Amino acid sequence: MAIHSSVLDLIGKTPIVKAQRLDTGVCELYLKLESANPGGSIKDRIGLSMIEAAEKRGELKPGATLVEGTAGNTGLGLALVAQQKGYKLILVVPDKMSREKIFNLKAMGAEVRLTRSDVAKGHPEYYQDMAQRVAEETPGAYFINQFGNPDNPAAHEFGTGPEILEQMGGDLDAIVFGCGSSGTMTGLSRAFATLSPKTELVLADPVGSILAEYINDGVLNDKSGSWLVEGIGEDFLPSIADFSRVTKAYAITDAESFHTARELLGKEGILGGSSTGTLLAAALKYCKEQTTPKKVLVLVCDTGNKYLSKMYNDYWMLDNGFLERPQTGDLRDLILRPYGQRDTVVIGPNDLLTTAYQRMKLYDVSQLPVMDGDQLVGIVDESDVLLHVYGDETRFRDTVATAMVSKLDRLDVKSPIEALLPVFDRGQVAIIMDGTSFLGLITRIDLLNYLRRRVQ
Repeated sequence: MAIHSSVLDLIGKTPIVKAQRLDTGVCELYLKLESANPGGSIKDRIGLSMIEAAEKRGELKPGATLVEGTAGNTGLGLALVAQQKGYKLILVVPDKMSREKIFNLKAMGAEVRLTRSDVAKGHPEYYQDMAQRVAEETPGAYFINQFGNPDNPAAHEFGTGPEILEQMGGDLDAIVFGCGSSGTMTGLSRAFATLSPKTELVLADPVGSILAEYINDGVLNDKSGSWLVEGIGEDFLPSIADFSRVTKAYAITDAESFHTARELLGKEGILGGSSTGTLLAAALKYCKEQTTPKKVLVLVCDTGNKYLSKMYNDYWMLDNGFLERPQTGDLRDLILRPYGQRDTVVIGPNDLLTTAYQRMKLYDVSQLPVMDGDQLVGIVDESDVLLHVYGDETRFRDTVATAMVSKLDRLDVKSPIEALLPVFDRGQVAIIMDGTSFLGLITRIDLLNYLRRRVQ
């Protein structure tokens, strides 16, 4: 094993794993683990390519400021390279990006500016337009512009594509990829056109993006929808895009993407991100449509470590309607964390207030049911703790019983949904009971999520 002088030396040369437990029909499916790059995604390749090409052209001075708009992993790839090379980096990102990515970017020294994810290209708050404006307003800044930068597809034309064919012994019938900036698609298309013309190029696209319709029907729609999958899908055609060799595209829903990514982890032990789920779902559809055996490769674009608070979080999946619980027709349908399933975060009356505070912070909740065995004896919330300890912080060592509210308004599980509104109007959470049995809590956001799911 070689010893490397920099983490940048680890970019590329990622492994390929043959799927063993997924239903691939008559085909063999190979998984290219771009998640094994040091920054956790395929975008490390273009981060290195675009910065080093600019250096070779003399366009970057030591300590320069780089600016880019990114809806996915390009920011992480750029942050990794910028950090190692001593550049300042400003990233404009839409507000649907996962918290893990944002924390990662900031930890690597990038300046992150959030903008809206519900506006299209041409709007001043669209992330790419805003990034270009930031670059123009920042003295001496260099705008990376992944969507118009030829050094983006070059990373895949001369790097990823030849690498895949070498690993596959030159024998590959089809490859499935996604398209954001279009660098991966364009670069691989050019590489295979020269090195393996028989390889079929298949696009995986989120429902809401305009690209699948463009590939399959030749229709360029000027109206896009919205999707939660990060990093792929577009509402316009990037200037560097070359779709000429893409023969087929699959439109994949968010739900299918998330469930397929979870299936990949459950069956193959590979923790992929949300776009990986989109690509894998398309690859499995393609494989099942074939009547003769083919060797198919799909990119595992990034690691699922960046999505633990989203698609790998059952509560987030439930909140967004991607997981279903059996419906009861009563208020149990609104309880996100049922006590009977031991999902409710609780505290005991003899626990310390510091424990209650830490538990609220850890689980991101504002109130805790106080349980003595299986009996609900009170509620303690942030206000109760604050009023008890303010002016004397030593009271954090007092027991929960000293600060909790023990006079509780309870709602029977068979009460109508309308009965929740007076509870919320009093600034309380709804305590749901079935006789003397505590079932769980319903908050305002639980009701909002329930109402939103009904119109999906």
